[in-house]
Amino acid sequence: MKVDALTCLALTAASLVAMVSGGRSTNRRRHKEVFLGENSKFKFGGRIDYKLKRQDSTKTLLIKSEQLLRIEEHDFAMRPGFGGSAIPVGIDVQVESIDSISEVNMDFTTTLYLRHYWKDERLSFPSRNNQSRTFDSRLVKKIWVPDVFFVHSKRSFIHDTTMENIMLRVYPDGNILYSVRVTVTALCSMDFSSFPLDTQNCSLELESYAYNENDLMLYWKNGNDSLRTDEIVLSQFFIEHFHASSGLAFYSSTGWYNRLFIHFILRRHIFFFMLQTYFPTMLMVVLSWVSFWIDRRAVPARVSLGITTVLTMSTIITGVSSSMPQVSYVKAVDIYLWTSFLFVFLSVIEYAAVNYCTTLEEMRKMRRGKIPSTFNASQAMAFDGCFHDNDIELTPFPRMAPTLTRDPLTTPSQNSDPRPPEGTRLRRQRSVRENVDLLVNNSYVIDSYSRLAFPLSYLLFNTVYWSMYS
Repeated sequence: MKVDALTCLALTAASLVAMVSGGRSTNRRRHKEVFLGENSKFKFGGRIDYKLKRQDSTKTLLIKSEQLLRIEEHDFAMRPGFGGSAIPVGIDVQVESIDSISEVNMDFTTTLYLRHYWKDERLSFPSRNNQSRTFDSRLVKKIWVPDVFFVHSKRSFIHDTTMENIMLRVYPDGNILYSVRVTVTALCSMDFSSFPLDTQNCSLELESYAYNENDLMLYWKNGNDSLRTDEIVLSQFFIEHFHASSGLAFYSSTGWYNRLFIHFILRRHIFFFMLQTYFPTMLMVVLSWVSFWIDRRAVPARVSLGITTVLTMSTIITGVSSSMPQVSYVKAVDIYLWTSFLFVFLSVIEYAAVNYCTTLEEMRKMRRGKIPSTFNASQAMAFDGCFHDNDIELTPFPRMAPTLTRDPLTTPSQNSDPRPPEGTRLRRQRSVRENVDLLVNNSYVIDSYSRLAFPLSYLLFNTVYWSMYS
């Protein structure tokens, strides 16, 4: 009986101890939960979160996407369908802007959206609602993508603000859309024979770098509708037309490759060059004609005017040449500038001829004694450049000698020589020497003829020039 009483007392004591320790552990757990709740409330702005995530959600999502697409199960260093027929890759392009066109470097810079379409059954995945999945550049580095590059490109880069501008969209059946935003500076072989009245054809060429036509077939996704552009406004050009085409390129060591072309037909605005080049040139040529109305005795005025127009034309020609590439053929603007320069130069030569003829005329008159020693040339000149002094003697025509006849009683009217028929005029043609002497004796005639000949010749030149190049 005593043993049973002791056993009951021990069990009772043990139960009491368990109850006390259990209450203390429950209080500790309650205090810990309250402490965590307060900290989470402070950390997450009033939202109580008892499950703290220790992993990055994007990395977890990417890992789950890789598992969904079974990336680790395939070798994506090989193209889809390796060993079979060529994989078709569709291309479409949306041109965002044409940033610059350089005549000196013969290139142009454009920004565009380049989109690729192909099918890779290795990336197919089950989906109940048939919705696609979109990824960024991190997944692109782990799968196979076409190695399209720009032929004849000088510089190119993919935009990376704020992230790399790369988009990958995978559909459940394995169809893939791969889009990048890229800026390309490419070569543009320009022909300046009609500059600045020219039209240039600049083209972008796309091609696979490693896969020839037996492995990869590039084609335009929607034909001519595969090329789209935003509203593009250029300073010196306007886009007259743009279109897409395709072809083949052959390399002796690797074979034939599919190549796609984007052609831009650019027509140059002429108004800028009219203001900067053509109008100033026309004004300089017209200004050189003013010397034809200035007194031929005003040597400083006519010489300074001629030299000023010549130097101005030289400056215009130098300015245009400095902004153009050094080509080995003649441009349309060169023809106009150098022809205008020739007109200005001839106006200076014209005055040199007038001055020389005037000097010879004065020397002859001084030898004949027709100009007195007190003669003032500046007072004797009128506005038209002619002499009006009373000392000039007009040489009379020589008298005809009497006609000798056999019969002295016969009058000249009864002479046996036949008279010329009615309506015929006898005129003796002057020789070259006589014409030169006429110009020397009347040097003001050169100015009179130049006032008409120079404008008419320049007008004829402009008519022919603009009809040919417009």
